[in-house]
Amino acid sequence: MYYKFNSFTQRLVGAAASAAYNPQGLKPIVSTEYPALIFGTTTKLASDLPAAGSFLGKNKVPDLQKLFQKADGLPVHLKRGVPDKLLYRTTMALTIGGTIYCLVALYMASQARNQKKQTTWRWSGATHRLTDQVTTAKLSPTNHK
Repeated sequence: MYYKFNSFTQRLVGAAASAAYNPQGLKPIVSTEYPALIFGTTTKLASDLPAAGSFLGKNKVPDLQKLFQKADGLPVHLKRGVPDKLLYRTTMALTIGGTIYCLVALYMASQARNQKKQTTWRWSGATHRLTDQVTTAKLSPTNHK
C-alpha cells in the first residue's frame, strides 16, 4: 500500500501509486494547448480592447496606497482627514447615545407604574352564581389611600 501526506488532515493517508510518487506541488507536465471551444462565440483579448478610451478617470489607487501606507501613527480609518474624523465621531456618538437610550428604556421598564388611585377587590361572600355562561362573584371595591 502507498501513502501520501494529506495537507488538510495533516496525516498520512492511503493513496494510489501514481499519487504517492508525485509529491504535492510537483505534477506531471500538463499540455499547454487550449481546449476546444464549447460555444461558437469568441472572446476579446485585453490587447484588442481600446487603450484608455472607455475609462476617462484618473487612477487613484497608487495615490491612496501611498496615503494609507504612510507611517504616521494614525489608524487606517482616520487617515483621510476631516471627513473620516467626522464620520468616526458621528458613529461613536450615535452608538453611545443608542446605548444610553436602551439602558434608560430598560430602567424605566423595570420600574413599577405609579397609579393615582389603587383599588383592590375582596370577597364579600363565598357564594358564586353561574349566569349566562359568565361566572360572577359578589365583589366590593375597597379604596386604599
